[in-house]
Amino acid sequence: MNANQAAGRIIMNPGTFHYAAGLLCVPVLLAGCATGGSFKSPAPLSVAGYTASAMPETTASAPIAQGAAQKYSEGVTVEAQWWRAFGSQKLDDLIERALEASPTLLAAEAALRQARYTYDAQSGSTRFPQVYANLGGKRQAVNNAAMGQPDGGNTYNLFNASVNVQYHFDLFGGNSRALEALAAQAEFQRFKLEGMRLALAADAIVAAFTQAELAAQIEATERILSAQEEQLALVRQSAALGSASQNEVLAQQTQMEQTRASLPALRNRLDQTAHWLAVLTGQSPSAADLPQFALEDFTLPADLPLQVPSELVRSRPDIRASEALLLAAHAQHGVAVSKLYPQITLSADMGSQALSADKLFGAGSMIWALAGQVAQPLFNRGLRDAARAAEAGSEAAAAYYRETVLQAFRNVADVLRMLEHDAQVLAALAAVENSSRESLALVQWKYALGVASEHEVLTAQQQVALARTESIAARAQRLIDTAAFYAAMGGGWMLDNATADQKQEHQKADGKAGALE
Repeated sequence: MNANQAAGRIIMNPGTFHYAAGLLCVPVLLAGCATGGSFKSPAPLSVAGYTASAMPETTASAPIAQGAAQKYSEGVTVEAQWWRAFGSQKLDDLIERALEASPTLLAAEAALRQARYTYDAQSGSTRFPQVYANLGGKRQAVNNAAMGQPDGGNTYNLFNASVNVQYHFDLFGGNSRALEALAAQAEFQRFKLEGMRLALAADAIVAAFTQAELAAQIEATERILSAQEEQLALVRQSAALGSASQNEVLAQQTQMEQTRASLPALRNRLDQTAHWLAVLTGQSPSAADLPQFALEDFTLPADLPLQVPSELVRSRPDIRASEALLLAAHAQHGVAVSKLYPQITLSADMGSQALSADKLFGAGSMIWALAGQVAQPLFNRGLRDAARAAEAGSEAAAAYYRETVLQAFRNVADVLRMLEHDAQVLAALAAVENSSRESLALVQWKYALGVASEHEVLTAQQQVALARTESIAARAQRLIDTAAFYAAMGGGWMLDNATADQKQEHQKADGKAGALE
């Protein structure tokens, strides 16, 4: 017998059986005594807002595309398909394709199914008795001389059939805590999947906006280059007539070549964006079928659903995932503590033995046994240290959770300030573009009267193109940062109010798993 165990296996008569069964049922009544205490969700940080100073009710506005003022609406629910706020059917189709075909999401869905099935497997093994059926037969020879009999050997057949039942009483909640940890791991995988869905949608949207921005910048840069080429021709003509120097020709040529040199870099970024979109939608860059976007395809959302901090912690998948890990660490601590206390196991066997198969279930062949075991650690320093380690792990998970919440608040604060400053920048650049267009109109009027040169007209046209290039970047940045705002708000996903589409996704994932079985 092990020094750390008090165990006995008994073959009893029926009266003794009932008495022992009654004694072993006592732990069942105490099985609710779980170690570690019940888990409580962390209290939300007591903050009223995200930024040190109050945010304006609306952002600045500008008389240009994507220049409308944006206002924040507290208490408004973020739509699950939040990308529809940008008003582009092509973008909606792109996101849906990405969500269906992304290998990253397929892997995350498989990880979620794995976690759920792991929980189910462990739950079935610990919550219910384990029942095994055994059927066997053997031919055996016995040497009678070994028992002091003069006869030779005796050879016979022996058949047996039995049912074995085993059950481990969860007296101090170790098994319950282990299941709680596995359930938390499954929830972590679910939140991780939702976070990946959110990140994938945000990445695809940013890629679409970037593609539109680069295409517009390439077009504007080509216009600038065309104007500079015409200017260079005029300067060369003036130099041939003696009214311009060679230095002026070289200066104009240098400016033109610098503009020309910027085009390959823009085209390279455009190609890389297309490759990025292909991978996001589960396609090879060499065979991708992707739409072409323009900034005019998108509408800037005017009303932005702002979640207050207490709501944000329930809305962001990364915070909920961190909370699930905290729950898992708390449960693992309970598992480690439960190992310091007695472990009780009950097993029972019932079957029959016979010398021939036709008499296996006949009268007098039945046998049964009942066994109970109590194991109590007497000295194992490692168990107490393991409990301390698990407690430290729970404390670390709590700190990581707080860090996740703080980083989420920082993310929201950054986005709010970016939206405010983006609007101001675009308003200023819209004024620059507007004044450059007015200047061009004035120069063209003077040119028609003969008091301005063609060179002045081309210079004014170049200024308009340059101002347009800068405003294009500012318009795209407002769109990108607005998408970042929706992502910072959690993308419209909430555990307690899952959308029908998300439920269908989970059912679809479970259906795929069932088809593989």
